[in-house]
Amino acid sequence: MGTLVTLDLPAGSPVAELPWVITIGSLGDEEDWEPVVCGPYERAHALALAQAVVADEQLMAVVEPLLPRPDAEAIRDEIDLARAAVETPDDEDFEDEYETRRVRPGRPPTEAEVREGWTRIAARLTTV
Repeated sequence: MGTLVTLDLPAGSPVAELPWVITIGSLGDEEDWEPVVCGPYERAHALALAQAVVADEQLMAVVEPLLPRPDAEAIRDEIDLARAAVETPDDEDFEDEYETRRVRPGRPPTEAEVREGWTRIAARLTTV
């Protein structure tokens, strides 16, 4: 059984509406391979796909939002915000911000559902 890690978002968070990616890697130190990054997906699709992939294998999936930024200055602003938010990392902060859970197989979205999600993501990205 694998592990799924994602942000613990409050209800109604605008972050949930961003496109999301899945990074899948080895859960232990026994395997040494480069993680696989897939997406973008809508959050619900990303979570369901990650669960389906890691449920029966010793893999870790990290589901996180993409931050579409239109230029280098906007990216620098995000970096500055991230740097300013870091005080002293400790395990308690990690647990407050992230949700880690063991997963059971569920119904992943169909290819058609994922493609419909991509259409919605493209529409959101082009209207920002």
